[in-house]
Amino acid sequence: MNSLWRTVISAAALAVMLLVSATAAQAADPLEGKWQLNVDKSTFRHTPGPKGQLRIYRLSEDGVERLTARGVSSEKKPTLVKYEARYDGKDYDMTGSLGGDKISLRRIDAYTTESTQKRDGKPTVSAVRKVSMDGKALTVTSRGRTPRGL
Repeated sequence: MNSLWRTVISAAALAVMLLVSATAAQAADPLEGKWQLNVDKSTFRHTPGPKGQLRIYRLSEDGVERLTARGVSSEKKPTLVKYEARYDGKDYDMTGSLGGDKISLRRIDAYTTESTQKRDGKPTVSAVRKVSMDGKALTVTSRGRTPRGL
């Protein structure tokens, strides 16, 4: 399992940095894997941030990415974000996200993706997810606001 996830927030943008240790068995695709939030190395625009989260990204042979992100909110309530989407720029259902109920994905290269979350057909949060060439770090940089203004 990849071990660390660091979150950094700027005034107008949400930036998430995921730092990980190498896994014993590398996934066939560098974007696949398990990523654990490191709260101690995280900064959130609106504090307090989540108490924890484990993200699991899986890619199927038919090109579908599946995300399951289980966590604990700042109020110590369980959270669960899920989607199944293709890298085709089309909108797919997403559940549990404060940002949106739809997500579209675009693959930039083997190590980088871009996503856009929408609610009521309007973009709310966009993000770039990038794995380092050595597979030891994952950085997610997000911009936008949730409908609640976060």
